[in-house]
Amino acid sequence: MSTSRLWFAYALSAVAVMFFLMDGGMKVARAQPSVVATTALGFPDSSVRLVGAILLLLTLLYLVPATAAIGAVLLTGFLGGAVAAQLRMEAPLWSHILFPVYVAGFLWGGLLLRRPDLMAVVLGRATRSTP
Repeated sequence: MSTSRLWFAYALSAVAVMFFLMDGGMKVARAQPSVVATTALGFPDSSVRLVGAILLLLTLLYLVPATAAIGAVLLTGFLGGAVAAQLRMEAPLWSHILFPVYVAGFLWGGLLLRRPDLMAVVLGRATRSTP
């Protein structure tokens, strides 16, 4: 794997991770903008800290190489919930509804570029070893 490809992969992952750390950290700290935005989506005020803690835990899973794939899968589910919440509120498509999809693109792009074995599985090119 080329060094430039690896750096690009880490840069993609870093963008997603920085977003998750900021969002999760603001929720755990109950920063006013985060609480207002979360409750505006219909979530109860009492759930803001829990949502932030879950997001930080999933981000930690993504950061550990041995659990990065399951972390990416779980974060994708989390982002799917964000899309659903935005759809329910009839938010603007390109800026609000699709934003979690953009973040998922960075998340998976970074992971797949730095893990060619996962790329092969996703593309259906994984080789099977026969006993």
